[in-house]
Amino acid sequence: MKGKKPSVDTRVIYCGDNLDQLKKQPSSSVDLIYIDPPFNSNRNYEVFWGEAREKRFFEDRHESTRAYIEFMRPRCLELARVLKETGSFYFHCDWHASHYVKVMLDQIFGENNFRNEIVWCYTGPGSPGMRQFMRKHDVIFWYSKSRTEWTFNADEVRIPHNAKTKANYKPGLLGSGFVEADHLIHEKGKVPEDWWNIAIAPRGKEYLGYPTQKPLALLERIIKASSNANDVVLDAFCGCGTALVAAQNLGRRWIGIDISPTACRVMANRLREVCRLPEDERLWEKGRGFIVRDLPWTQAQLRKIPPFEFENWAVIALGGIPNKAQVGDMGIDGRIYPVSSMPSKSGKSAGELDFMDTWYPIQVKQKDKVGRPDIDSFQAAMIRENRTKGFFVSFEFSSDALREIDGFFRREHRIIIPLTVREILEETIAPKLA
Repeated sequence: MKGKKPSVDTRVIYCGDNLDQLKKQPSSSVDLIYIDPPFNSNRNYEVFWGEAREKRFFEDRHESTRAYIEFMRPRCLELARVLKETGSFYFHCDWHASHYVKVMLDQIFGENNFRNEIVWCYTGPGSPGMRQFMRKHDVIFWYSKSRTEWTFNADEVRIPHNAKTKANYKPGLLGSGFVEADHLIHEKGKVPEDWWNIAIAPRGKEYLGYPTQKPLALLERIIKASSNANDVVLDAFCGCGTALVAAQNLGRRWIGIDISPTACRVMANRLREVCRLPEDERLWEKGRGFIVRDLPWTQAQLRKIPPFEFENWAVIALGGIPNKAQVGDMGIDGRIYPVSSMPSKSGKSAGELDFMDTWYPIQVKQKDKVGRPDIDSFQAAMIRENRTKGFFVSFEFSSDALREIDGFFRREHRIIIPLTVREILEETIAPKLA
């Protein structure tokens, strides 16, 4: 890059677990952070990315509010670490866990550093026969790193006054505003309140068909308000890249992280097509392009990594939660919590944050070909845990292993779904996870 080299690489999309990537980022290196992490919304998204093999199901896989907070807390701690002392942090969430998120963020950033609870309102068709008011808003929590100093560019986000407001006031001599009695109205418009009515264009030029896609205008307002030209903007759950596009268009540097290879390809294409930004290593080194890092490994690479690292890769790729312990897993390397899971108990004694009991075990073997003894061990673990469905990941499965899987279903009415590494890399596993 020309001039002084920044303390952090920017215009980079990282594909992988954001917790791992954030730990590699320098402290106090980012000016503005926006995240919109997924939560259990009880929706399955079926999305087409232009090619038949890119058809995917997008599911939020957090089994309960506790699991969600436990997932987010270490990530938010790392995000707070990389944020500059003058920086701002925006957490976008819906009704599922917003009150618990607020408590967590108060603990991490401090209650006195809470700046605004922004309510983003939107409209759209509702479901017929509803027995409650339609939910048509999200919440965005804004925190500053410092109690005394943060960026807020009020003039950059002013909204023009309507004709009635302008007609009620006469031009005066005070600054550049309209003044009458004790009222001052800035000629550029008013600073928005903490509720924002920014429409989603259903099939406009922005629309990509990506689940939970946010309007470009929403991100532009946040970036204009809380950053300056050439500042560093980070989105650690960047999805289809709306924050990155807004940052690029507004002359900011940016960093994006997402665990989905498909999402990384979509946002890379969007930066090329919308921002006319080339994806080129040499141009990136000169400050005129962007790069994508850490797209999925090949089968050859996955065969060589340590077994526990391979297990974590496979479990995360399935949308599951790896075991915290690397030994003594009793035949289960991770768990998937489906969106349809329900609490195993109810009433006052259950508690608001109790784990839901419906989960599916995952077994991972870094073997060229799984045999019947491996399947027998997994069957015993499923019976012990009283699970009716499980997933087994390896490079290949022997014919004996597949026959035993079929026999297990006929005898016990329990399902083992075999998944190969190739299927995961080629992203053809979605129908098997449904």
